[in-house]
Amino acid sequence: MSKYLVTGAAGFIGARVVDLLMESGHEVIGIDNLTNTYDVRLKEWRLTRLQQSKLFTFVKEDITDRLIIEKLATLSDDAKGLINLAARAGVRSSVQDPWIYYGTNVTGTLNMLELCRKIGISKFVQASSSSVYGENNPMPYMEDANTDFPMQPYAASKKASEVLCYTYHYLHQIDVSVLRYFTVYGPAARPDMAMFRFTQWIAEGKPVKMNGDGEQSRGFTYVDDIARGTIQALKPLGYEIINLGGHEVISMNNLIRLFERKLGKQANLIYEPRHMADALGNWASSEKAKSLLGWSAQVSLDEGVSRLVDWYTVERSWASQVITG
Repeated sequence: MSKYLVTGAAGFIGARVVDLLMESGHEVIGIDNLTNTYDVRLKEWRLTRLQQSKLFTFVKEDITDRLIIEKLATLSDDAKGLINLAARAGVRSSVQDPWIYYGTNVTGTLNMLELCRKIGISKFVQASSSSVYGENNPMPYMEDANTDFPMQPYAASKKASEVLCYTYHYLHQIDVSVLRYFTVYGPAARPDMAMFRFTQWIAEGKPVKMNGDGEQSRGFTYVDDIARGTIQALKPLGYEIINLGGHEVISMNNLIRLFERKLGKQANLIYEPRHMADALGNWASSEKAKSLLGWSAQVSLDEGVSRLVDWYTVERSWASQVITG
C-alpha cells in the first residue's frame, strides 16, 4: 500500500479522509498544529481515534512555518501524494482578521507545494471552497463560472491558493486536483457551522440565532461523501478544479424544522440582521465530479442529520459544552 500526507489531519474533513485511507491499508502522515480556532476538544477527540492505528503518524507542526519543508522531507520522500486540508475557515471571521487567513490558506499552501517540488511528490490535492463563487453566478455553480469577485477575505485566500496550485502545475508538472467543497456537515463538525450549532442549541434549549430571514439556502454534503471524493481525486488528472457536494439544497428555515423533528424539540428561533459576508444561495453542479472521478453523493440530508443527532446524543456530556461562538 501507499503513503500519503494529510494536512489538517485533526480537522473535521481531514480526520475522515485519514480514516478512509487507513481503512484501505494506506500509511498516513498527519500534520496539524491543533490551533484553538475553535474548541480544541473536537480536534482532540478526532486525533485520539486516529492514533489508535499503527498506520498513522502524527506530526504537530504549522504549515505556515517555512521550516516545515525540511522537517517533513525526511518523512515524506516515498509519499505518493499530499492532501492539503489545513485551512483557516469561516467567512465572517475572515473579515476581522484576514492576515491569519492568508497565512494558512496561501503561505501554508505554498509551503506544501514546495515540499512536493523539493522531494518529488507528484500528486497534490487542494481543498478549496464554494465561497469562491461569490453571489453573481447562476446556480447550480459550474467550475468555469467567474470567480473574480470574492465576497470575503476567506474566499479570496482560497482563490489565491487555487491560482498558486496552477502555477506549480505549470512550472513543476505537479498533478493537482482542486476541490471546491460545499457546506460539509456530520458528526464532530466545526462548532461554528450551522449544523453543529443548530443541533446543540435546539437540544439544550438555547436561543437559535438566525442571520437574515432564514430563506437563504445551502447545498449540504455529508462528510463521508466529501472524504470519499477527496480520495478519488488522488488519481492523475493534470490540473482540474472540481466541485464536491451541494447536491441537496435546503433553506435555513426548513433545516431548523428538520432538526426539530429529529431532536423532538422546538427551536427558540431569533432572527438577526444578515451578515454581508454571507451569500444568499450556494448550490453546486457535480457533473464534473461524476465524469472525472466517478463520484456522486450517497448520504441524503435526512440520513446525514440523523447521524449527526445520534452522534451528539452519544457524546452529549461534553459536546453540549463545546463553544459554538
